Amino acid sequence: MTTTRRPVVVPLTSVQAVLLMVERNAITYRTAWKLFLTGFLEPVFYLLSIGIGVGQLIESFDFNGTSVPYAEFVAPGMLAASAFNGALMDSCYNFYFKLKHQRLYDSVLATPMLTRDVAIGEVVWGQLRGGSYSAAFLVVMLALGYVRSWWALLALPAALLIGFAFSAAAMAWTTWFTSWQDFEKVSLVQVPLFLFSATFFPITAFDGWLRWVVEVTPLYRGVVLCRELTTGLVTVESAISVVYLLAMGAVGLYLVRRRLDALLLT
Repeated sequence: MTTTRRPVVVPLTSVQAVLLMVERNAITYRTAWKLFLTGFLEPVFYLLSIGIGVGQLIESFDFNGTSVPYAEFVAPGMLAASAFNGALMDSCYNFYFKLKHQRLYDSVLATPMLTRDVAIGEVVWGQLRGGSYSAAFLVVMLALGYVRSWWALLALPAALLIGFAFSAAAMAWTTWFTSWQDFEKVSLVQVPLFLFSATFFPITAFDGWLRWVVEVTPLYRGVVLCRELTTGLVTVESAISVVYLLAMGAVGLYLVRRRLDALLLT
């Protein structure tokens, strides 16, 4: 008489589960590498057309008491904006499709994976995608001579922090979407943030309460962080921006998990 042993199922660790989510996305995008190219080229075109083109008309801006050439002023703003736009694209549109139409996460949760693993895995993937844009853009900035300080070594982690904050917040927001028409709300937020977060002109252009409103917006915190690092004109505002973006990302990640629990486990 023989006995057979049942195979021992070893539960996944959190790290293994997150890596599996990232691997799944990497395999999916293996034949769609051109999407990464377009995400990198958009901020470069903005830099060439506005930073260099308009820079012929505007000599420089004063930033933290120092005169900074216009192209050098705009370039870190575009770095922050590229991380912002990349986070929105992946964490809104792609996340919504996988959640509502592809029903991917229903299948994922039939495995030993948890909603926490899904949330963290998608944010990590968004970081890898956005980080590739930011790293390539930093190389362009360096080649054009728009980096003047060793503080710029922290610009890539700063861009990743921006991506983390917006990825988590955008995913949380998207869980309340019920149709593709809801994405009009994304544009309604994305465009004003892009145009009015001191990306192309100093915050001193705003007066009174309007300046205060701009200073508490998340993209402005990312822009001023990247600008201080690439110019070497670092102040306490960088610390404020880091704390702000970390808190925004942590709250967003918490909400994503709670919302996925409500949508997929009940």
